[in-house]
Amino acid sequence: MTDTPTAPAALDAATRTELEAAAFRRLVAHLQARTDVQNIDLMNLAGFCRNCLGNWYLDAAQQRGLPLTKEESRVAVYGMPYEEWKARHQSEATPEQKAAFKGPGQH
Repeated sequence: MTDTPTAPAALDAATRTELEAAAFRRLVAHLQARTDVQNIDLMNLAGFCRNCLGNWYLDAAQQRGLPLTKEESRVAVYGMPYEEWKARHQSEATPEQKAAFKGPGQH
C-alpha cells in the first residue's frame, strides 16, 4: 500500500472559496512583483500568462452578470493598465522565446 496524499478534511464551500481566493491573490501579487518574468516565458513554461488570468477573471465576472471590462480585468491582474505594464516591463521576445512559443490554444 502506498501513501497517497488525501484531500484536506471536508471543507464547506465558503471556506474552500476563501482559500482559493487567497491563493489567487497571492499568485497575482507574486506575478505583479516578478515583472522580470515575461508573459511569453509563462506561456512557454506553464501554458498560461497574466493575460490568461485576466481573461479568466473576466469570464468569471461575465458568468455572474457583472459589468467588468477586459481592461478592468487586466488591471486586477497587472495592478495597472495593461499598456502601462507593457511600457514599463515588457521586452521584445527573443528568437528563442518566439521559437518555443506554441501560440494560442496552448492553455
